[in-house]
Amino acid sequence: MSDKKLSISASRPQVMTANRLVDGVVVYFTAAGTWSERFEDAVRDGQLDSAEARRAAAQSPAFAEQVVGAYPFEVDGESGEPLSVREIIRAAGPSVRPDLGKQAALR
Repeated sequence: MSDKKLSISASRPQVMTANRLVDGVVVYFTAAGTWSERFEDAVRDGQLDSAEARRAAAQSPAFAEQVVGAYPFEVDGESGEPLSVREIIRAAGPSVRPDLGKQAALR
């Protein structure tokens, strides 16, 4: 993966996301260098230098063998919540049936 794809702005905190290769589930890169289905587990730039987080993700065996389409996205500096509609939806889970999937557990 090129640095161009992983380039991020320094203006807002960022989180790294991808899809798990075996089932397509949205996952987030954690401070432990693993991938989690829980957005709350995601490492934010303030917790780990963004360049360090990207490097660790790119070098992690989980990156090459377990996920596809990894990219960073901006989150709010205070709340840590995603800023784009796309990432808000991805973090909430499938939007077809709110009574099913990971979003059902949040009710």
